[in-house]
Amino acid sequence: MSLDTILDHVDGDLENSIARLMDLMRIQSISTDSKYSDECISAAEWLVDDLVSIGFNAEIRETPGHPMVMAKGGEGGIHTLFYGHYDVQPIDPIELWENHPFEPKLEETKNGPVIRGRGASDDKGQLMTFIEACRAFKDVTGSLPNKISIFFEGEEESGSPSLVPYMKKHVDELKADIALICDTGMVEKDTPSIVTMLRGMVSQEITIKGPNKDLHSGMYGGPSINPIRVLTKALGAMHDENGRVTLEGFYNGVTELPEQIIQQWNDLSFDENSFLSEVGLKIPAGENDRTVLEQIWSRPTAEINGIWGGYTGEGFKTVLPSEAHAKVSFRLVGKQNPEKIQSAFTKHIQSYLPKDCTLEYKLHGSSMASNMAIDNPSFEIARSALSSEWKNPGVYVGCGGSIPIAGHFQSIVGLETMLIGFAQDDDSIHSPNEKYDIRSFHKGIRSWVRILHALA
Repeated sequence: MSLDTILDHVDGDLENSIARLMDLMRIQSISTDSKYSDECISAAEWLVDDLVSIGFNAEIRETPGHPMVMAKGGEGGIHTLFYGHYDVQPIDPIELWENHPFEPKLEETKNGPVIRGRGASDDKGQLMTFIEACRAFKDVTGSLPNKISIFFEGEEESGSPSLVPYMKKHVDELKADIALICDTGMVEKDTPSIVTMLRGMVSQEITIKGPNKDLHSGMYGGPSINPIRVLTKALGAMHDENGRVTLEGFYNGVTELPEQIIQQWNDLSFDENSFLSEVGLKIPAGENDRTVLEQIWSRPTAEINGIWGGYTGEGFKTVLPSEAHAKVSFRLVGKQNPEKIQSAFTKHIQSYLPKDCTLEYKLHGSSMASNMAIDNPSFEIARSALSSEWKNPGVYVGCGGSIPIAGHFQSIVGLETMLIGFAQDDDSIHSPNEKYDIRSFHKGIRSWVRILHALA
């Protein structure tokens, strides 16, 4: 049976595909709120039933939290493991939704039809693009295109507390030739994207303590050390005049981009001025010898996320605070070591600490960056397949954020991961009035059909 026949079936069955997605979206699978635990179970059961109907051997796997869904089917070709999550974000603030978040609706917009509701884009619409592609193969050919494993979790939006223990316990069951994740977006409306770089993270909170109580600035101002002054001086010295981070050894493990990736990024229609002007800015503030895309996708950062101390209420109070606090995060790339970054930051703050001050710090989490091996043949197979579906050729891109599951597949299972998603920047994920373009859903299904056909 030809590829075109399967793609034609996708086109003809789109209305039914949308209806199935809307059925899944009606399930209120909010993972972070225990009131919705039964709903999370219902979503997992819905997926198991649907996967069984298209030829998978699927079942629920219990965890201390919300259940996993595991499924296997097909044979031959490149063995693919597909990951997605069926849980969704809370719906607050409910008053900003134009319709009930769990009563999905089709809606016409100036950019075309969309499906509106919680989970439309993150991640129910995305994971259903893959399931619908598998369904098309089963409907047309009577079988799945290759050996496929499916792994869905129900705690991604609440920190995935059960994920790593489950993966370590079931390593053999999760082994495959390549992992696929559909929880990302497209760099441009008509440019399909494969994420090959995910930044890691170090998040730390610090407190500088000076006098044993708040002091009157008229009586003690001058001779008394002010912890806010110490803190701001230390934090202000974390960057030089060229936007580079000054921490000792900070750039150890940072690698340069391959020439082919630089060329792909340069060929994008990304407008640095528009990107900044949309948020009321004009001048890039990162390393001044790097493009904005490099600063977002492939370079490390040090950012002050919060700072407080002293009196911050209404009116004015002439006080010298006894403590000053800050929350600081670092986005990591390449082979940067989170523990060494944390140590370098602590050493930097201590170098500015007077004898009358003490430092306390609290680590809020850390993770390595993830870098995918694009010399794996599956990457070019997938990129070529995507390029056949969309107006522009597929590109390898970075991601400024972190998707921990990709790193877990590498470190726990030994799998390279392709992150291929069809979300758009205006999908409002995690926000009121979340949506997923029907075009993204439709062409997403067609894209997976092309990829699976090529991998088979």
